[in-house]
Amino acid sequence: MSKTGAVDPSTQEPLLPLRAASEFAAPTPRVPKRILVLGATSGIAETCCRLWAERGDSLFLVARSPEKLAAVAADLHTRGAAFVGTTVANLDDTAAHPELLAHAINSLAGLDIAFLALGVLGDQAQAERNFARAAEILHTNFVAPVSLLTWLGNYCAQRHAGTLAVLSSVAGDRGRKSNYVYGSSKAGLSAFLGGLRNRIDREGVRVMTIKPGPVKTAMTEGMQGSEKFADVDKVATTIVKSIDAGQDVLYVPGIWRVIMAVIRIIPEQIFKKLNL
Repeated sequence: MSKTGAVDPSTQEPLLPLRAASEFAAPTPRVPKRILVLGATSGIAETCCRLWAERGDSLFLVARSPEKLAAVAADLHTRGAAFVGTTVANLDDTAAHPELLAHAINSLAGLDIAFLALGVLGDQAQAERNFARAAEILHTNFVAPVSLLTWLGNYCAQRHAGTLAVLSSVAGDRGRKSNYVYGSSKAGLSAFLGGLRNRIDREGVRVMTIKPGPVKTAMTEGMQGSEKFADVDKVATTIVKSIDAGQDVLYVPGIWRVIMAVIRIIPEQIFKKLNL
C-alpha cells in the first residue's frame, strides 16, 4: 500500500504517492567564483588554486617570480580555470597596492574571494642579531598584508559582499624562542584580522583567519622533522571547503587547535624554561 493508501480501481494496485514538482527540478548550477590570490606561488596557495581551477573558477594570481607565476598559470589553464590573469609584483611595495588591486579586480570583473598567502619564515638567528632582518620579516608578514587588507576590506564593505581569507599561523598563538620574530608577525596579523572581522562582518563581508601548523612545502623543506609535517593537498582541501562554508577561524590540521590551547595555558614560569 502506498503512503497515501490510494488504490487504482482498474488494477487494484496501489497508486504511487504524488511527488512535489521541486523533486524533479534540475539542481541549481554552481556559479564560478572570482578569486584573487596574493602570493600565488606559495605551496599552499598553488594547491588551493588547482582545486579552484578544477571546478571552473576564475583566478587572478600575483607573485614576485615571473617564471614560477607563468608555470602556475599554465597549469591552471589546463586544469579548467575559466580565466587566469597574472601580475608580477613585489607585495612588500605597499605604495603600489591600490593600483595593483584595482587592476586585478577589473580583470576578474569583480571579486568574490581574496586569498592572501604572502609570507616568509625568515631566519630567526639573523633576526635576533640584526634588527633590519627582523624588520623585513615583520614587513612582509604583517605590514604588507595590513595594507592589502585595508584596501580590500573597504572595497568589499562598500559592496556588502566578499570573503577575505588570510594565511596566518599557529606560531602566532604564543611566542617561542625558536621563531618568535615570525610568530610575532603572525600574532599581529591574527589580531588585525580579528578586529577587521568584527568591523566588517556586519557589512556582509567574511574575514577568515587560517592558522596552519607546519606543512610540507618548499618553504619548510629541510626543516627538522619536516617528514612529519601535514600533507599540503589535505591542508588545501580543508581550506577551500572552509572558505566555502564561511568559517571564521580555521586551525589546519584541526589537532592544532588543541595543541595550541594547551601551549597557551602553560604558566609563564614554566613556559620560559621550555625549549620550544
